[in-house]
Amino acid sequence: MSHDTRRGTVPDGRRLGLTLGMLVLPMYVALGAPSVALPAIGRALAVPFGATAWILAAWSLTSALAMPIAGRLLVRWSPFHILVAGVVTLAAGSTLAGAGPTLSVVIVGRLIGGAGAGATVIAVFAAATALPGRQRISALGIIAAASATASGCGTLLGGAVTAWLGWRVVLAIPVLALPLLLAAWPSRRALSGKRTGSTRRLDIVGAAVLSVLAGSLITLLQAHSVGLPAPVTLVVAAAGALAAVGLWWRVRSTPDGFVPRRVIASRGFLAAGLIGSTVFAGYYGVLFRAPSLIEQATGGGPLEAGLLLVPAAACSVLAGRLAGTLTARFTGWQVSAGLAALTVAGVLVVAIFPGPIPVVAGTALTVCGFAGAQAVLVGLVPDLVAADDRDTAQSLLNFMNALGGGIGPAAVAGLSGIVPAPVALAMLAALPLAGLVLSLTLSSKEPCHAC
Repeated sequence: MSHDTRRGTVPDGRRLGLTLGMLVLPMYVALGAPSVALPAIGRALAVPFGATAWILAAWSLTSALAMPIAGRLLVRWSPFHILVAGVVTLAAGSTLAGAGPTLSVVIVGRLIGGAGAGATVIAVFAAATALPGRQRISALGIIAAASATASGCGTLLGGAVTAWLGWRVVLAIPVLALPLLLAAWPSRRALSGKRTGSTRRLDIVGAAVLSVLAGSLITLLQAHSVGLPAPVTLVVAAAGALAAVGLWWRVRSTPDGFVPRRVIASRGFLAAGLIGSTVFAGYYGVLFRAPSLIEQATGGGPLEAGLLLVPAAACSVLAGRLAGTLTARFTGWQVSAGLAALTVAGVLVVAIFPGPIPVVAGTALTVCGFAGAQAVLVGLVPDLVAADDRDTAQSLLNFMNALGGGIGPAAVAGLSGIVPAPVALAMLAALPLAGLVLSLTLSSKEPCHAC
């Protein structure tokens, strides 16, 4: 902790960003690393390969659902307390997943670990967005670069660890967040933040209907790829439809509930969430398919595929640095339009052009879109909502982003069983394209900083 922080002045954004960026590394590695270990997991646990897709879906699902819950708890707990609780839960779930004797136990561990990851991400961004202006952008850029680099390198790390140490160690990688938490301990006062001290009860009904809606959506997209029986699929669809109606009713009847009406009604908030979710969907959809496409083109294994993807992951550092520079000259909507366009181009390059070089180049474009959008859109939140709603809005925005990250791979996996894989990826490009159109619509209504 710096001397300035002890005296109560603003913490250094770069230093705090490095501290928080280190903490998110194991969580974002956990998104990509297990994907290359799935065949080994299926053989070891004697289950069909399709069933192992739930290992990825479980993490994305509970990670997304934990975010708005953690955001509402920030009115009572400081970001540091949420951070500690999230990291401990993350480590416990990952330990269970790595030691699980059956697929069901592994999935339970991933569900628990994902919830801890979601809470940790919210604590990290709550601490970063509490900084003013340029300090906030600096911290968010570093965090975005760290998260994109970690997720991009996850396939390399997953392939190496699977080959040398086994798949159980791959699933246990997030346990490394525990020693990183100890390294962040000296900065705990900078991570404390301010709490409103609200005594409002958590809106359990609102949390439940949002959870069912998100869970149903991910499950339906995965239904074909995992062979979900038709009757079960219909039940899940019905549950999702009822949850959507229930969420609409809850927002109208309980304006200050789990999803506050004033937050989602704030000008630009839902747009930011939708843009972020479409960019995340494009990036994670490509990340899901890229390793196998490279393996098919080169005849190599997961280790070789992960190695080839390292340059793409390195682009996240550039994107994180450019985010702050661009937002100083252009509006956030104009920058997000450019990032969505990069994502669309990246998805289409991977879908249309065979060969390892186009796949790496396309992945690099989506990495830039993902890293930049995370920094820019998260940085917009304090300007879109009232100060008292900042943490709640931040958690809901991250929920939408993470949900998009789960939708991308699920959509590609589901569509690949119906149409050829390149067509499935090309269809995925429609999502970031929608984000691009929305960004352009909003940017046309805002003055350019450079004009």
